Amino acid sequence: MAPDPTQPFRAMAYNNAWANQRLLTACLALSPEDFVAPRTGFFPSIRATLNHILIVDWFYVDALEGGTLGPAAWADREPCGTPAALLEAQAAVDRRLIAVTEAADLSRIVEVNRFTRIQRDRMDRLLLHLFQHQIHHRGQAHAMLSGTPVKPPQLDEFFPEAEAPLRAGEFAALGWAEETIWR
Repeated sequence: MAPDPTQPFRAMAYNNAWANQRLLTACLALSPEDFVAPRTGFFPSIRATLNHILIVDWFYVDALEGGTLGPAAWADREPCGTPAALLEAQAAVDRRLIAVTEAADLSRIVEVNRFTRIQRDRMDRLLLHLFQHQIHHRGQAHAMLSGTPVKPPQLDEFFPEAEAPLRAGEFAALGWAEETIWR
């Protein structure tokens, strides 16, 4: 059987959702003050950084789905005021991204509404850009979290075999199994 070229993109979408779930679940333990406290990073707080990830996901996932949301995604720079609200909203857009990668035509040209122009790019390039963006800013939020009383969770996809039951439990809570990702 020939390799499936969409498989790496699918695996990245699942890993992205899992990492977001782990990070945002850890953030649920933050005090409201720690969540909004000024911190060093591209954005000035954990809340601002995580909301930025969400907004950019809305922007690109909408385009990947054929939508025209465009710059309207930034109408509210911090649409979610709590970690719980972010967890729910991020999980919803992560499910949409997984669905996009499940049915991906990687060579399809995607139109991205940039307000003053329409950017046209291949789906595979936009997906790679989006995954890079998520990893970049999630890493910043992770570093910010290390400056709070809450221990930052492991976000790498590598886990020792001894932790397989933990991973299986987290995947089950998300409605998946490793076979879903690696089929």
